[in-house]
Amino acid sequence: MKKIASLFLVSVFAGAITLGAYKLFFEKESYKWVTAQEETPFVTTSNLDTSARGAGINEVDFTSAAEKTVNSVVHVKNMTMSSRGSSNIAEFFYGYERKSTPQVGTGSGVIISPDGYIVTNNHVIANSSQLEVVLNNNKSYEAEVIGTDADSDIALLKIDAEDALPYLAFGDSDNAKIGEWVLAVGNPFNLTSTVTAGIVSAKARSLAPSGAQSFIQTDAAVNPGNSGGALVNTNGDLIGINTAITSQTGSYIGYAFAVPSNIAKKVVEDIMEFGNVQKGLLGISAANTRSPLAIEKGLDELEGVYVAGVEEDSGADEAGLLEGDIIKKVDNVDIGKFSQLTGYLNSKRPGDVVQVTLDRDGENLVKNVTLKKQNSVILPATSFRVKNLTKEDKKKFGVSKGVKIIDVPQGYSRYGLTNKVIIELDGEPIENIDDAKKQFGQISRYGRTSFTMINENGEKEHMILQ
Repeated sequence: MKKIASLFLVSVFAGAITLGAYKLFFEKESYKWVTAQEETPFVTTSNLDTSARGAGINEVDFTSAAEKTVNSVVHVKNMTMSSRGSSNIAEFFYGYERKSTPQVGTGSGVIISPDGYIVTNNHVIANSSQLEVVLNNNKSYEAEVIGTDADSDIALLKIDAEDALPYLAFGDSDNAKIGEWVLAVGNPFNLTSTVTAGIVSAKARSLAPSGAQSFIQTDAAVNPGNSGGALVNTNGDLIGINTAITSQTGSYIGYAFAVPSNIAKKVVEDIMEFGNVQKGLLGISAANTRSPLAIEKGLDELEGVYVAGVEEDSGADEAGLLEGDIIKKVDNVDIGKFSQLTGYLNSKRPGDVVQVTLDRDGENLVKNVTLKKQNSVILPATSFRVKNLTKEDKKKFGVSKGVKIIDVPQGYSRYGLTNKVIIELDGEPIENIDDAKKQFGQISRYGRTSFTMINENGEKEHMILQ
């Protein structure tokens, strides 16, 4: 009996050894299927506290921000008069009475002060003959245009209300984070006080190839009629003015764009204080990173803004910026592309000093740059780029007024116009770039006009535009 027991134990022991060897040498992988009954979780969960910025949609309370915002967003009605020409052959030959018919466009606006100042888009109120503003309580007021800025697409209106109005405070759009929850409030399709929710999809987004724009992109639903309305965070702070959508149908497909509040606020303050927008310029031109030359040099993969040129007598020139420098940061704002640079500078004024961090041949340098007023413009009708005269220019050409041509379209290049000074247009003297832009803007395409220039030898030259 003992022998049988011993034999049994030996057999069990040998079997265990055999099974272990099989496991060790022949089984390469082992699999574990996690089921709902097991205690070990398949996905780990963060123990970090959630906030309004990062919480799930069911954990964020939008009601407070929505209630605060809908009473501060207004319906803007723009009445324009449209004239029609002759409608039949008899009217064409025997004359006709030009008829004007009213057309009404609609948009939105945001009350920004208790005494009735309202910010909206310039395109909402363009060419208006009469403006009506309807509050959320259905009270209606006639609105006055205080000022506009077509470049930023911002306009400032004023209504005279009997009582103090609910209004929104400007938030700091630079602090908006990608992924942060936002609300868009406006009047799409004449549906007043409409609230939609989404997130900040991107910042410093430009819709122009030049990169000169800088929008906040959001996926909150925005449709025609939302223009001029509010983009707010979950605190109800105004961080943008809804302005545009990208769509092939004309309606929302997931991409909406807002003017950052820091830019809108600066435009409003300039209009209130100066009557127009004061633009503080760095004085550089940036390389087009999509051009074949830029791609060949690897600039399309560049993090920063490549300085392709420095304007004479500009703040950048005086601070010592050079062609080939790469701007990496302005003040405490990281700069990865041109739209980020323009977006930040659009909130500054002439005379402001910014700290520019740049890469020059692998060496990090910091330059303090004083922003200056715009010193060059492109003239209507000709597309000449002209600049104001420096002291050296005035001495060299023997003039006290005028504008210097610094660039011309290819069609004019054969005339040798660059570096000449325009002093008169149709006999009227030209003072500076603002005066030149105004006078060239009045040129009729049906008329014959001429301008007078001074060349580098001090000789007068005339050019006729037909």
